[in-house]
Amino acid sequence: MIILLISVNLMAQQTGVNYDEKEVPNYKLPELLVSKNGRKIKNAKRWEKIRRPELLKLFEQEVYGKIPVDIEIDDVIIHEAAGEAFNGTAIRRQVELVFRKDDLALSANLLIYLPKDSDNVPVFVGLNFNGNHTVSDDPDIRLADSWVRDNPSLGIVHNQVTEQSRGVASDRWPIEEILEAGYGIATIYCGDIDPDRDNFQDGIHPFSYQLGQFRPGYDEWGTISAWAWGLTKAMDYLSTDADVDSSRVIVFGHSRLGKAALWAAALDQRFAMCISNNSGCMGAALSRRQFGETVGSITKAFPHWFCENLNKYASREENLPVDQHMLLALVAPRPLYVTSATEDLWADPKGEFLSAIEAGAVYQLYGTEGLPVNEMPAPDSPVAGSVGYHIRTGKHDITSYDWKQFIDFANQQFTPEQ
Repeated sequence: MIILLISVNLMAQQTGVNYDEKEVPNYKLPELLVSKNGRKIKNAKRWEKIRRPELLKLFEQEVYGKIPVDIEIDDVIIHEAAGEAFNGTAIRRQVELVFRKDDLALSANLLIYLPKDSDNVPVFVGLNFNGNHTVSDDPDIRLADSWVRDNPSLGIVHNQVTEQSRGVASDRWPIEEILEAGYGIATIYCGDIDPDRDNFQDGIHPFSYQLGQFRPGYDEWGTISAWAWGLTKAMDYLSTDADVDSSRVIVFGHSRLGKAALWAAALDQRFAMCISNNSGCMGAALSRRQFGETVGSITKAFPHWFCENLNKYASREENLPVDQHMLLALVAPRPLYVTSATEDLWADPKGEFLSAIEAGAVYQLYGTEGLPVNEMPAPDSPVAGSVGYHIRTGKHDITSYDWKQFIDFANQQFTPEQ
């Protein structure tokens, strides 16, 4: 631990990043339960009618960007309806969701595993970083053909995957354990929806452009909003799958994809639950703490993730009309699980925990308890009400330990009758 703290302090000195709680500025969070005209929100009805729409609009305008057009699935191609998987214990489904507009076409490939001989199955759905074939060494998963960031060590060369990349992320996707617990799992490669680069000429964004437009408007969707949109399209399909219980679809994501999962859950209330794993800045962590990654650093490194309006708040977090506890609150009254990691100071674990605490005020409007504690729990000691939280020993990652907590939390939230 001493070595880690010395390392963190040296890194902070070299980069100018704050990892010292003593250097967190005094801050005041914007009021969660006071409307823009000063009206106090005292019940769930007022929250749903007044405050929730206000906050959703602010996040659209100032952070993630609004989705300017309604783009529906044009075609569904079933490449595999019920392939046998995992020694006959599961079925594998591979579905291509096709979108078209004028001369534009885009395909998002959805991989689904379900326990064999089960119906009405609850499903975890989330995006992956490098292609569906990376989540398992299953040789029958179709290789991604979208642009992927080069990583020769993973077999990704000239922005295309190879067989070498098959199963390289399987440690983050304990699919057999998820299936054994009675859940299905579904995933789409995020780059099928929008490649993770500052381009805006590929992916889904051109579908929304007007004549002469080459990038989203200052208040229009960045890549995270596009990824969230893709998750809602996955939900569209899952709602039609007779083997899936569409009332128990859990949206989840790790890191930048955790930011997308939170935004998707805010936009689409069909998701029954949301899991944010190490989502950090502009995910679960409070921006005003300016601890670890900040608005300034994230908009400089990844300007394409957000709408251009967010640039106004670089090093001016106190001027943001929202903070991330408000994003978490938009998930209410649906169950929410937030995670951190002890070595992931860049994502500000304490800021994630405090954000989850603050969101509990909206859960109380619905007569449920958010987080049942006020003090940050010890590592590897999960706590849960309608909002759950744990900080795991280790680095920025998603592990089998995390997945065990997700499954346990889902089991607590979904009653047997469902």
